[in-house]
Amino acid sequence: MVLPIYLYGQPVLRRPTDEIAEGDLDVKQLIADMQETLTASEGCGLAAPQVGKSIRLFIVDGSELGEDYPDCLDFKQAFINPEIIEESEETVVYSEGCLSLPGINENVVRPKTITIRYQDADFKEHTDTFTDFKARIVLHEYDHLEAHVFTDRISPIRKQFVRGKLANIAKGKTTPRYRHK
Repeated sequence: MVLPIYLYGQPVLRRPTDEIAEGDLDVKQLIADMQETLTASEGCGLAAPQVGKSIRLFIVDGSELGEDYPDCLDFKQAFINPEIIEESEETVVYSEGCLSLPGINENVVRPKTITIRYQDADFKEHTDTFTDFKARIVLHEYDHLEAHVFTDRISPIRKQFVRGKLANIAKGKTTPRYRHK
């Protein structure tokens, strides 16, 4: 089922998220619904707060990016109760957008490489290291679990430039091409 994507200004995007215990909810169904939502909205990542759930879960699907980023072609997975355990000092700048902030793209500085500990859909624990665009996708979605959006990471002068756009999104004066709330 395609879920509505919560847009900037919705309180759930700024709320702390709770860890998920096995059996708390039908995680596999939620992941399937989030994947369907992500596909319908043509994104590459989606966090539970973006569909109205204050829980520590996000999904990524880099298959649409495969032409520009071949290493992302098979990058499709769920992250439950993730924790960033290491970030490189080396950083990279790249323009980011977000399904919850339609029409806004800004350069964001992020670590080039990260190591993350998380559980998969079967609650099996993993520790993986991601670099370059994979790391960026993971960090962007992880920020949602920490009650942040990417515009929190841009320079103060750029924040001034996007302030009006953010206000319009919060007031419902934007119409993304996907189901939203």
